[in-house]
Amino acid sequence: MKDKTMKVPPRERILAAAEELFYREGIRGVGVEAIAARAETTKMALYRHFESKDALVTEWLRLEVARDEAVLDRLAAEHPGDPRAQLLGWAKHITERLSGESDRGCPFLNSVAELPDRNHPARQVIEAHKSAQTRRVVELCAQAGLADPEAVASEFVFVIEGAQVSAQSMGTANTCERLLCIVRRLLEEAPPSAAPRR
Repeated sequence: MKDKTMKVPPRERILAAAEELFYREGIRGVGVEAIAARAETTKMALYRHFESKDALVTEWLRLEVARDEAVLDRLAAEHPGDPRAQLLGWAKHITERLSGESDRGCPFLNSVAELPDRNHPARQVIEAHKSAQTRRVVELCAQAGLADPEAVASEFVFVIEGAQVSAQSMGTANTCERLLCIVRRLLEEAPPSAAPRR
């Protein structure tokens, strides 16, 4: 098993260890020594690939951004020309993730709580991602022909974010059910504009 692990390049092992530990125990709760040990390498090797713990946190969150974007890209491919199905699919993806036994909520929301400095590079990655994500939801709402895409998108993002927080303290069953109910209502009740945008 160890021989198999050692075939993975050190940088990838370090990122995989950081992802696991940061998500499970929090950014502040994990030191570089623990990450190096989990990656079966040394602190010196870790610092050869990442100049600081902040740089490692930032790169981890960039990988999380890529995963998030890949979900929306997959939904676009699965439901071409059907923006409402894409939005509902995203909500379903969130509920599936929240229902996982090892889920600790949204890594971005968790990280923001530990990164109060808005100038921190990792915090800037999160804020840029959330802004881009919101713009994408607005565009999907516009493509669906909703009369006020910005307002619907704002509510959609609000309930998605809120569900991820609520699930951690109130349990997933009711949270997931309510999330899908609210999203369906948003998409069904939002009045269409005169002609859908393409």
